[in-house]
Amino acid sequence: MQAACPHPAVYAGAVRVTGARYRFLAGALGLACALLAPGARAARPFEDSMAQRTLPCTVCHGPQGRAAADGYYPRIAGKPEGYLFNQLRNFRDGRRHYGLMAAMVDPLSDAYLQEIARHFAGLELPYPPPQPPQVPPAVLQRGATLVRDGDPARGVPACMSCHGAALTGAWPNVPGLLGLPRDYLNSQLGAWKTGERRAQAPDCMADLLRRLPDDDLAAVTAWLAAQPLPADPRAVRQVPTRAAGPMTVACGSAPELGGRAP
Repeated sequence: MQAACPHPAVYAGAVRVTGARYRFLAGALGLACALLAPGARAARPFEDSMAQRTLPCTVCHGPQGRAAADGYYPRIAGKPEGYLFNQLRNFRDGRRHYGLMAAMVDPLSDAYLQEIARHFAGLELPYPPPQPPQVPPAVLQRGATLVRDGDPARGVPACMSCHGAALTGAWPNVPGLLGLPRDYLNSQLGAWKTGERRAQAPDCMADLLRRLPDDDLAAVTAWLAAQPLPADPRAVRQVPTRAAGPMTVACGSAPELGGRAP
């Protein structure tokens, strides 16, 4: 029997299950998912390493954190260490909401979460090809314009101004935007816009996404998901240079940006 890690939709029918009962349900589903994974029943020698300890992470996020095939669970391999650490803390501390993740990281200390983040950040693995675009060319063009130039009239900076000219992110805290399925981009950017996902205050992404109309957000995600990765897909080691303009927003999750537009 091959395991299928529960999609967030499985919780739709249990929205009234809260508190300890919800956490128990989430933890039980996570354990069942791990136990039913292919090869889980085969005897394996114990190995006291971070790679062994993070095997539960790969049940949903794919082997070595390469991403799941369902288009929802994202790639975590090669993401900047600070970004991964921030997200693990966000799940643990209630700024992001997904029961399986919260149940897994709730008992873990900052130091242990940092180790997990460092492990996945150090994995340099090939990316799959991008998804073929399924929107009209005009929508893709609008997405490209917003990613490269932003929308100054609404106070929205270019994505490239902080995620880098190659959109592969910047160490230690700014993630790349390429190599992610459109479904995942839509769900996460949409969650930020509606307040379902939050980051450390001041929450720059939430502030800026609320200024962006839904059609523009859809255009951005369509363009991003259709782009190939550059020859070197790693996050750059220096903070990107902000595009010229008055749009400056402090970003609590990336203090190295120094109040520049996120």
